[in-house]
Formats: sequence, structure tokens, C-alpha cells
Amino acid sequence: MTPEMLGALSALLIQGQAWLAATGLVFARIGPVFALMPVFGERVVPARVRLVAALAMTAVVAPAVAARIPVPQAEPIPALLFLGAETLNGLMLAIGLRLMVMVLQMAGTKAAQATSLAQAFGGAGVDPQPAIAQVLMMAGLAAMVAAGLPERLAQFLVLSYDLFPAGHWPDPAALAEWGTARIAHAFALAFSLAAPFLIGAVLYNLALGAINRAMPQLMVAFVGAPALTFGGLALLVIAAPLIIAVWLSAFGEVLADPIRVMRP
Repeated sequence: MTPEMLGALSALLIQGQAWLAATGLVFARIGPVFALMPVFGERVVPARVRLVAALAMTAVVAPAVAARIPVPQAEPIPALLFLGAETLNGLMLAIGLRLMVMVLQMAGTKAAQATSLAQAFGGAGVDPQPAIAQVLMMAGLAAMVAAGLPERLAQFLVLSYDLFPAGHWPDPAALAEWGTARIAHAFALAFSLAAPFLIGAVLYNLALGAINRAMPQLMVAFVGAPALTFGGLALLVIAAPLIIAVWLSAFGEVLADPIRVMRP
């Protein structure tokens, strides 16, 4: 073997090692995302499927961001700090996406409680979500996949390297502000989505109270509870498409700009 071939093989080996190192660092960020993100991070998805999906997404994202990932030093401490930063960035991105699924769960719980289909603290059991919350969540996940979640997720992960450079720890103050704003936004959006059910329940109970004062001999509890439940189900059929459309638009905004609430 000629010296030229040995030099070419040596350069190829060095380049391959650098590419494998960059791919491993990309997986350090993508792995936590696939552990918590909607659809792929659900408990019904086996861990092996999640692992294969994360590896496949790593193969898609790594060529686009490999040039922006500096290889950490060979010492153990800098390498561990680099991996820790990438893992934290991935967890932060995944939590932001998971909060959007919790929006549908909270909205469904509020709607079920307002229509007498769930108790106020009925979510303390093994299966914590009432039927309306489960229906909204499954509909939202299906709409998300139909809207092209894998492609948009790949764009989201590539964008994350512009927002959070590889190996850089996020600022604690900015991270705390981001988390507080995200949680506040999630509760506000959940209340907005459940507003038709809450307003309808308040108006119905006010009308029922007026009827009870006008006709004390009428057993309004026997008439009002079934009517409230039927009205809630009818309102769910009417409002569910609009709820999913509004939520899907909000989820798209998070994918397009995950740190929007961090900006002034």
C-alpha cells in the first residue's frame, strides 16, 4: 500500500471519527426529545420504537448540523459537560412540546368538570384523564401527525442549533423565565379552549337556579343533570373541530419559534 493511500485512509478515518462523534452528540439532544415529545413519547409507544425513531431522526438531522457541532476535548470533564448541555437543551425543547399536549388534557378536564362528566379531583387515580380529555388529546395527536409532524420536527431540531448552540448551557435566569411563561401560556390556552363549556355551564346553572326559584316544587336536579350532560356532549361535537384547529395552530407556533415567550 502506497503512502498516498495510507494518508488518504488516515484522513478518512479521522473524518469518520469526527462524524461519528458529531452524530453521537446530536443523538444526545434528540434522545430526550423523543422520550417526552408528543406522539413518539407516549407511554403506549414501546421504548424500542422510540429508540429506533430517535436514531432515524438523528440520521436525518446530523448531516445538516454536523458542521456546527464542535468536538469536545478528549478529557472526561469537558466531554461530560458538553453531553450535559446537549441533554438539558433536548429536555427543555421536549418539555415545551409536552406542555402543548397537557393543554388538551387540562382543557378536556375543565370541560368534563363543567358538564358533570368528571369530578374536580377525579384525576388522582391510575387513569387520570376523563373521557373528554382523552378524546381531545387523541384527536390532537392524530391531527398533528396528519399535518406532517416528522418533517416539521426535523426542521424544529435543526432550528434548535441556531437558538441553542451545541455545548452551550442555557442561562438559568432565561430558562426560569421561559419555563414560567410556557406554563402560564399553557394554562391560559387550556382555559380558552374550554371556555365554551365553562360559559355554557354557568349560563345553564343560572337558568336552572331561576327556574328553581320560580317553581320550587320542580325537582330540578333530576331534570338539570341529564340535560347538562347531553348539552355538554352536543357542544363537544360542535366545538371539538374548532378546538383542535386552534390548538394545532398554537402547536405550529411553538415548533416555528420555541423561545418566543423568552423574547421581550
